Amino acid sequence: MKKRLESLILPRLEKELKQKTLWWKGQWWASSRFLALVDSCEKNLAQGGFGEGQRLVLLLPNCPLVLALSIAAWRLKGAVAPLNLQSGPSALVENMAVLDPWGVVLPQGMEQLGEAISAAGYPTVATGLDEPIPAFTGRIGEIDSQETAVVFSTSGTTGTPKAVVITHANLIDNTEKVFGFVEELKRDDILLNVLPNFHTLGYSVSGILPLTIGLPQALLPGFMPPQNAVEAIREAGVTVMVAVPTMVALTLATAAKGVEIGHTLRVIICGGDRLNPQFDKRARESMNLSILEGYGLTECSPVVTVNPSLEKRKLGTVGPFLPGYEYKILDREGKPVGSGQDGVLWVKGESVTPGYFRNPEKTEERFADGWFNTGDIVRMDDDGYVTILDRDTDILIVGGFNVYPQEVERVLQEHPAVHMAAVIGVPHPVSGEIPKAFVILRENAVATQKELIQFCKEKLAHYKVPRRVEFVASFPLSPAGKILRRKLREAERSKSQP
Repeated sequence: MKKRLESLILPRLEKELKQKTLWWKGQWWASSRFLALVDSCEKNLAQGGFGEGQRLVLLLPNCPLVLALSIAAWRLKGAVAPLNLQSGPSALVENMAVLDPWGVVLPQGMEQLGEAISAAGYPTVATGLDEPIPAFTGRIGEIDSQETAVVFSTSGTTGTPKAVVITHANLIDNTEKVFGFVEELKRDDILLNVLPNFHTLGYSVSGILPLTIGLPQALLPGFMPPQNAVEAIREAGVTVMVAVPTMVALTLATAAKGVEIGHTLRVIICGGDRLNPQFDKRARESMNLSILEGYGLTECSPVVTVNPSLEKRKLGTVGPFLPGYEYKILDREGKPVGSGQDGVLWVKGESVTPGYFRNPEKTEERFADGWFNTGDIVRMDDDGYVTILDRDTDILIVGGFNVYPQEVERVLQEHPAVHMAAVIGVPHPVSGEIPKAFVILRENAVATQKELIQFCKEKLAHYKVPRRVEFVASFPLSPAGKILRRKLREAERSKSQP
């Protein structure tokens, strides 16, 4: 029988009932308290009919309940699907149609959102963040493999949702490999769990890895304002912070204001986007710590490469591959490239997803004989250290989060004054890049930049909202009539050059 996450996590928790497991709202939870929450959630889920091969959507910030419901669902041979609570009702319902969930859990105070989701046919329940969910009756959906642990849903490049299946074997392989490979991770470490749980880096490395390995974790509902994270680091004695570059930038800014970060923090493991090399220097100077940069994708559960230690790291790279990965770097003709040459990265291994949820077409598009096309253009040196150069897709990375241009364009084009829209990423010192929209207005129509930005704010998560809007008369188009965002990016870069 294949190993399952609950079979690794629960015996460890049950062996040391007094062991501190979760720091939450200024207090440490012993394993016994957390296990009691797991047991109550499992009982109430089972009472409502949740079982093998079903999926429970979690619309929750980081909290003990997310972890407890995950384990409870796994014990019942089901899976969880974390989603971004801030996505808005229409986007969430669109994701539900893909995920086909048994039910949806959301926080107290969000009953209006719950009513909108329930009206679409998906049973919901609202609850506190650190208490058992009430028993409620879910819906009968199509049963899937009990090997599925988590399904991460995201908008595709066409704007339509797609979902990544992550199995127990995927998560076990990745978390164990990360802990074994990153030499800076120790058995007595305390991790900060502050990345959103719908972000696979946050869910897997910040949340599940500590439970699987047996490390305490400090839980925060969110990173903002940064002072909250700083206080948690001090009070809980956090030694390791898993972050995206935006969080690093904001932590550095907080330290620059004279705020004491805490002497326990030793290292930041950073992924999700390119890290400004200057951040490491500033971290050493202001906080006496260093940063290990890595690289991953949701489809890889997520870590693919990471710098293993402060002594072995190479600044500007995302480190070598985790053990167990096979990889190949191919040019646009599909031929392997040599060391120091650019090409598209393909990977294969136990951490790689079996495919996209109920989407064989998309799976076939990105997978071939077990190999996954990352879509990222990389360069590898003679020592096996990887540098991420660009993305072979139009995906924007804003503060570590994926933003899909066509999703934003679709919203803009809902505005009555907009004829066409194109979105690209432009450099930003904190977020890495931010969305910029180019808009062609309808004939005789009038709209302002402020008006369009506000329109997007009402329909999109904040990181997806264009920060700038430029009105144009036409777009560069391919022979097939597709907007050439590459040309827009090139034109934007030329504006900033002297």
